[in-house]
Amino acid sequence: MKKDIIIPKVENVFLAAIQEWNDDFMEKVWYVHLVNDSDFDLDSVMVVSKAFGTIDGEMKKTSLLRHAFVKVPTQSLVKVEMVEKSVLALNNEFVVTYFIGNTLYDKKFIFRTNTINERATEEVPHIWQPGVIVR
Repeated sequence: MKKDIIIPKVENVFLAAIQEWNDDFMEKVWYVHLVNDSDFDLDSVMVVSKAFGTIDGEMKKTSLLRHAFVKVPTQSLVKVEMVEKSVLALNNEFVVTYFIGNTLYDKKFIFRTNTINERATEEVPHIWQPGVIVR
């Protein structure tokens, strides 16, 4: 029965953490964006995020955040959430679920502990700014 279940592979959809100026904090902060580099629109997109890990020998975790987008057009990106400075020392997990046509896609993306930093950046498609990409 399990062998009959087809799990489609997520391709050309990924996350990028991009540093942007924030007037409220009066400094640059990291924002996570969902990038649709595919040839299809993503429909009914749901992104669930959390952070977890150990700091000073103590297990830490954040609450779940949920984000919904009706559509993410082809060859575009959408801002998902700001990553607070204190959670950069944790694993930041994002579970992305969406439809292309009638097919459901689902993938877990993890920015590992301290991987969101200026030294790990590369050019992000469609916004052409430096960012940390996780595929």
